[in-house]
Amino acid sequence: MGSPAIAKTRSALRAKRSKIAVHDLQRAVPVNVADLERFAAKALASCLRIRRPKPTDLTKLHEIFVLLVSDRRMASLHRQFLQEPGPTDVLTFQHGEIFISAETAKRHARRFGNSLQQELRLYVVHGLLHLHGFDDRNEIEATEMEKMQQRVLRRLPRLN
Repeated sequence: MGSPAIAKTRSALRAKRSKIAVHDLQRAVPVNVADLERFAAKALASCLRIRRPKPTDLTKLHEIFVLLVSDRRMASLHRQFLQEPGPTDVLTFQHGEIFISAETAKRHARRFGNSLQQELRLYVVHGLLHLHGFDDRNEIEATEMEKMQQRVLRRLPRLN
């Protein structure tokens, strides 16, 4: 098994090997990409510290891409891959792509009383947790995933 110090060192090494990049592929909603990318790197390191019973996509990936897209593009992806109509907030693919609808994030931020950056940060963590083997397809899994999201977000620096 190993000591907690060894596990922490292994996690830190994985985080250094894994890279995360944010690309803004939409024009409708202005986003501070540099801030989101700094946050995403910290969120990645934090998620990698969560122990899982077996290796996950997140532990195996060397590169992760967060792609900010329009509602139109998200609706197309949602229909193509999940056979669901309309846009969704986040779609995560096992090869390391996390698609986020910036327009949906803006609407949800307003609806739930968050800033746009807070909402985007939540979606980044949500996508990373999906890559780390968490799911939200049923109520029990969704509750566990939501608790883990909040735990990760609490560990990371707050917005100014």
